[in-house]
Amino acid sequence: MSNYVGIDLGTTFCAVAYIDETGRPQIVNNDRDQNITPSVVAKHKDNLIVGEFARKHWGNDDRKGAARFKRDMGTSNSHQIDGNSYSPTELSAAVVKELKIQTENRIGPITESVVTIPANFSNEARDATMESAKMAGLNVKYIINEPTAAALYYAYQSDGDLSGSYVVFDLGGGTFDVSIIKVSGQDVEVLSSNGLHKLGGADFDEALWSLVAEKYKKESGEDLTTEEFSMNDAEDAKKSITERKKTTVEIEREFVDLSRIEFEESISSMLAQIEMMCETTLDEAEIDVSDISDVFLAGGSTRMPIVQQIVEKVFHKKPISTVNVDEVVALGACLYAAHKSDGSDLSEIQKKSIDQLKVAERTNCFLGTITVGYSESKGQTLMNSILIKKGESIPCKVTESYFTVHEGQTGIDCTITESKSPETNPRFVKIIHQESLELPSDRPSEQEIEVTYAYDENQMIHASFKDVESGNEKTISISMSGQNQTSSDIDKFLVE
Repeated sequence: MSNYVGIDLGTTFCAVAYIDETGRPQIVNNDRDQNITPSVVAKHKDNLIVGEFARKHWGNDDRKGAARFKRDMGTSNSHQIDGNSYSPTELSAAVVKELKIQTENRIGPITESVVTIPANFSNEARDATMESAKMAGLNVKYIINEPTAAALYYAYQSDGDLSGSYVVFDLGGGTFDVSIIKVSGQDVEVLSSNGLHKLGGADFDEALWSLVAEKYKKESGEDLTTEEFSMNDAEDAKKSITERKKTTVEIEREFVDLSRIEFEESISSMLAQIEMMCETTLDEAEIDVSDISDVFLAGGSTRMPIVQQIVEKVFHKKPISTVNVDEVVALGACLYAAHKSDGSDLSEIQKKSIDQLKVAERTNCFLGTITVGYSESKGQTLMNSILIKKGESIPCKVTESYFTVHEGQTGIDCTITESKSPETNPRFVKIIHQESLELPSDRPSEQEIEVTYAYDENQMIHASFKDVESGNEKTISISMSGQNQTSSDIDKFLVE
């Protein structure tokens, strides 16, 4: 039997699911018979270890291990373990490799897999995620946004009964995503999506730790250390106060009482960000809140009562979860893996299970290029020209013509920009790639340059800058490097 696997590569915990012989998505338990695995890497006897043992070995000592490195994906940040430096991509690869080994021990060789990412992940982070999977030896052709994967499973679980606009609210250990989706049967279309890739349960843990430290200082007169009360202890206390209104933690034979109200006040600014992001996403979907049929939950932090209250406040619906919120993203991802396959390795039962699935993602940012414009007050000036708008259906492709500025111009700067708004001022956009295309000399001005942007199903950018007359072309499949804009002669940019 062919095994199509979905991996929810979370900030604090991971989950794996596959399509079983009956065509149903199922969670693959790890070697401890648990449905989730901590996203922690530690060093033990010269070997890197992953999971619960690594979490306990690490404790809160960054010298022994690393956690929450997902937040650094696509950056140059590194993590030190026992004097050795590891990139976030390498650490993620170590986690994925362990998940692969444990999954294959349970179900056999993996045919194809899909890895999930936060909806607001940068292109650098998306690329790094794909690279980590390849380093781990996985056959990964696609990635999928976490809330979209969750929506896909909820649609599947309804057996075609869903019809209307829905919210997927995904608050995990390290990231927050919210998406408005349109569902008709098992046809899922994303209308809008936003998120915060550095806000989640781990931040709530830190706030609770600080609250405990403050109360401990008042009661004992001593400063609290992470050896006395680790971040793992803070997470356990958070889970306790989620289930009851009050809890007590013991520190060195001292007792610190905590109330849920105190904890909620300590995270009020983060909760306000979540609420604002929900409102923004609803506005971008261009639908009225009364059109929302239901709100689906994903991610362990959605268990918090205050979070569910915010959801109900914004969307006027009590959130629902018909599955374990820790599992729903992985379950949807394995459906997507089977859905995106060519079907040749699927059994007839498996084919029947996913043959009605349809997924339509949308772009999560504006993509443009730096051109030269003209105004009466400033004359020639650089501007950001938008080619692909946020909210376009994926995959998409756009071609625009631009023209050289001066006679004898020998080159252009092929610049790709990213922004969250339709910003025209180059100073306020992110330069995600920049290189030069040489042009033949001794030509008049206004030579046509054809620029094509394509946004694929992995939400990766492919671009070409082509000099129409000579045929000279610069083709870019971006491994996003996040370069800053360099100073350049205005003549080397394009003009509309």
